Amino acid sequence: MENNELKLENQICFKIYSAEREITKLYRNLLEELDVTYPQYLVLLVLWEKESVTVKELGQKLFLDSGTLSPMLKRMEGNGLIERRRSLEDERTVIISLTTKGKDLNGKAQCIPSKLLENLSMDLRELENLNQTLSSILDRIQQINR
Repeated sequence: MENNELKLENQICFKIYSAEREITKLYRNLLEELDVTYPQYLVLLVLWEKESVTVKELGQKLFLDSGTLSPMLKRMEGNGLIERRRSLEDERTVIISLTTKGKDLNGKAQCIPSKLLENLSMDLRELENLNQTLSSILDRIQQINR
């Protein structure tokens, strides 16, 4: 007897996982000019919005633990994109901020969202609907996992 519920193509988690991997490949090509990886790009996106954040805040925003973030931030600092410094109020807190080089990448990155849309052959409305759906799913999952 065949169980359709357990077919790979019927698993929403697999579709999301596969789509994420393929989209990351598209980003990899778009980010070559910036010489950053996709996770580094996510860090830059946060810092372009808010010029400095703590490692804890960054981890919460990106759903990454410090064991994943720390080596990446060290590489970004070595590449001159960010600065890490200890908080004067609490030495256990590390504050991440952009360098001039990191700030300058913002201008080069302005075209990435539109190029991604173009590569996906999606119009803005489709993207907005997808974004709303994924945000709703993420909110529900976060409620379950709390």
